[in-house]
Amino acid sequence: MTSMTPLEKKAIDTMRALAMDAVQQAKSGHPGAPMALAPIAYMLYNERMNYDPKRPNWPNRDRFILSNGHASALLYSVLHVAGVKALSADGEPTDQPAVSLDDLKSFRQLGSKCPGHPEYGRTSGVEMTTGPLGAGIASSVGFAMANRWLASRYNRPGFELFSGVVYALCGDGCMMEGVSSEAASLAGTLKLSNLCWIYDSNRITIEGSTELAFTEDVEARFTAYGWNVLHVNDVNDLPALRAAFDAFKAEESRPTLVVVESRIAYGSPNKEGTSASHGAPLGDEEVALTKKFYGLNPEEKFACDADVYELFAKNLGVRGASLSAEWYALYDEYRIQYPAESAELDAILSQTLPEGWDKSVEAFPADAKGLASRASSGKVLNQLATGIPWLVGGSADLGPSNNTELKDPSYGAFGPGVAGRNVHFGVRENAMGAITNGLTLAGLRGYCATFFVFSDFLRPMIRLAALMQTPTLFIFTHDSICVGEDGPTHQPIEHLASFRAMPNVAVFRPADANEVAESYRAAIQMQKTPSIVVLTRQNLPTVDRAKYASASGVSKGAYVLSDSEGTPDVVLIATGSEVSLCLSAQEALAAQGVKARVVSAPCFELFDAQPKEYRDSVLPPSVKARVGVELGVEACWTKYLGDGGKFVGMTGFGDSAPAGVLLKEFGFTVENVVKTAQETIAATK
Repeated sequence: MTSMTPLEKKAIDTMRALAMDAVQQAKSGHPGAPMALAPIAYMLYNERMNYDPKRPNWPNRDRFILSNGHASALLYSVLHVAGVKALSADGEPTDQPAVSLDDLKSFRQLGSKCPGHPEYGRTSGVEMTTGPLGAGIASSVGFAMANRWLASRYNRPGFELFSGVVYALCGDGCMMEGVSSEAASLAGTLKLSNLCWIYDSNRITIEGSTELAFTEDVEARFTAYGWNVLHVNDVNDLPALRAAFDAFKAEESRPTLVVVESRIAYGSPNKEGTSASHGAPLGDEEVALTKKFYGLNPEEKFACDADVYELFAKNLGVRGASLSAEWYALYDEYRIQYPAESAELDAILSQTLPEGWDKSVEAFPADAKGLASRASSGKVLNQLATGIPWLVGGSADLGPSNNTELKDPSYGAFGPGVAGRNVHFGVRENAMGAITNGLTLAGLRGYCATFFVFSDFLRPMIRLAALMQTPTLFIFTHDSICVGEDGPTHQPIEHLASFRAMPNVAVFRPADANEVAESYRAAIQMQKTPSIVVLTRQNLPTVDRAKYASASGVSKGAYVLSDSEGTPDVVLIATGSEVSLCLSAQEALAAQGVKARVVSAPCFELFDAQPKEYRDSVLPPSVKARVGVELGVEACWTKYLGDGGKFVGMTGFGDSAPAGVLLKEFGFTVENVVKTAQETIAATK
């Protein structure tokens, strides 16, 4: 503590007390980490970060990400004492605090701006939703990459619009999670010198000492990754912290890991006889004793003196206001000298699409042989890239198979010192999802891809994208048992159902090349929903749109692709490759005098959002005979099939054999669909 001035100590201890009070009032939460790490938050916000508290969305700000999100009381406390202002619903600064004392008093309560873990969009100043350990530091790599990309594309001599750095605070739990290793490895390969991870090495987890399960040399690991590794022996040593952050800013070719040793707060035994720790409130008596130790009034709760507010205002407030004002003035000049570039930037900053963004997307001609939807996806993705210059992404080492490479030679690859548009993530699916979320949160249109069955690796990051209402684009190929000889380990069965069960995710499974194009059109226009586009390995016939309905029906989620005369006897509903199977079954049924309607349903979520009148026009309530056909499990299909409908799908895992053999084995044949339709008609009569 001797390394602090009296006012610095008071500011830090005030933040600690606010965190203690918030947790104690809620009778829930983690006081230990916020108390231990208050010096880091103080140092970053008050002294280091280029950040305007009155404009917390200033484009060139330094970013702080709290990866160990259970320490959320620390973030809320520093946002309060630093005077960070709230943003309006349309992103405009207001004169209201991002976190007021009343907000701190409602910590972890319904509707509070201080939820248990930081949530993006709920609290101004929170850069992303954190909670699943490791996700924050992994996504910070995406933020750092985006800053590099924006600087590379838009900075000009005399106009350094993008120079911000990214700080991410993490703990032992984050370091144990595999996603941190994936992300750190890639960050080292890319030499992201604008990235600083701060590792709180307190050697304690919920079960006890880290010696139980975590004895590796973290510093040696990060040195091997190619990071600049620094060590601070005591979190309370402000000069040592300053020196470490100075060394980070001076580093030009490596990301930086600052290992900071701290001692987590423990309280006295509670009434159950166990010790309150970072995972439980300290208790009123312990809070009072701790405040007394800090030299604060133990009788006061949620207290912050004027000199603490003034300290932040004179440092962070003045510095941030000056820097952001200079930036906006510079940007006004930039608009005059670089109108084309500034038009792109305006769209990025406002999260809108440029005029004519999809004009290069061409219709695919009818073709009985057709294309695998992964192949048509690659064509559409490249067409979209010409209209959306900030479409950036790649695959987990599967670019040639996923067809996600942007082919224009000028786009290039993202590498050390080169901010291209093609990202080589390596075999790192979990980190890939997190990094792509970071790219998207920073303003780019990020996309990533792998085989559909491997979506399991990045499922947590898809869920976070849905929670954050971030329009990340996830592309998955090899969508079914038609993967064939690779066998059940590579054949997704339950995956469509599981993602459809996830709130705020749009799942597209297009039936042909033109549905692929329309799926991308719909996905790209979503601003608050991540999209999943699921694609085939095998060729799909390109439907003759002169004979059948326009693929524009994709925008409504499901549409009548081929109808019968008069009221149909049965409705055949399918997605993806099974749509062409239903068209063949429709012809076979017609030869038997049975009237069948074929509905293509590429996106259930969009269909569910349509008015009831439209949904009833596609699936008439009077027609009880319905057959759903999909290479997956039934699950959510029941609400579309009703009591009288039947499902042709999977009830178990696949097998290792050629695709044609598997389709026949599991009943995906014209004969079986026709038979099921006849049985359904008979049953509903």
